Amino acid sequence: MIELRTPTQIEQMRPAGRFVADVITRLAEVADVGVNLLELDAVAHEMIRERGAESCYLDYHPSFGASPFGKVLCTSVNDAVLHGLPHDYVLRDGDLLSVDFAASVDGWVSDSALSVVVGTPRQEDLDLIATTGRALDAGIAAATVGNKIGDISAAIAGVARAAGLRINTQFGGHGVGRTMHGDPHIPNDGTAGRGFKLKAGLVIAIEPWFLHSTDEIYTDADGWTLRSGDGSRGAHMEHTVAITPDGPLVLTARG
Repeated sequence: MIELRTPTQIEQMRPAGRFVADVITRLAEVADVGVNLLELDAVAHEMIRERGAESCYLDYHPSFGASPFGKVLCTSVNDAVLHGLPHDYVLRDGDLLSVDFAASVDGWVSDSALSVVVGTPRQEDLDLIATTGRALDAGIAAATVGNKIGDISAAIAGVARAAGLRINTQFGGHGVGRTMHGDPHIPNDGTAGRGFKLKAGLVIAIEPWFLHSTDEIYTDADGWTLRSGDGSRGAHMEHTVAITPDGPLVLTARG
């Protein structure tokens, strides 16, 4: 069921957006060569505790997960692109790290993701991150009253295809509100002018993710982490966005 939020409710969602943005910003600062993924999860966990927020991940157990997630943060490294389960891994020079974080504050959820390179970057990784960021910006720009879901999807795909990337539509954006995942689903490819008509009050997570040279993924033995089918690296960007009469409002804007 697609739910629309009142202007008052969207205002009530702002603290969750700010908190998620603060956590993502802090994790990007902490992530460095020699830092363990479990340390990053611990940082997010402590920030949740200090804020009095609630994790959306700890007990999360959808049909595609092998077991309850058990951590508060997704950490996907190199050929992992989504749902990376934090484990005992120390970041190395040149690793491409994607962090994805969602939390509830006062009963409202926000969701965001960011990709960074730790240490010495490869140019192709920086290009992939930049392309994914441009795709996110394009998707957000299309999230206006009167447009359709397909307009968001087509805007994202246009950026990806211009960069020569292939697109997987198995996982994508989604509705956000009292829970982390709701309707509508927002694939990262689609046809402009098709799908649900965007209305003021719709709150969605827009999240392009791409791999260097494939659109094929598989699930790691941990039952969660999604990796590229050919070993190429991936990048993931996400913001929670409210559609308003004045245009898209990015609730998880950083800085």
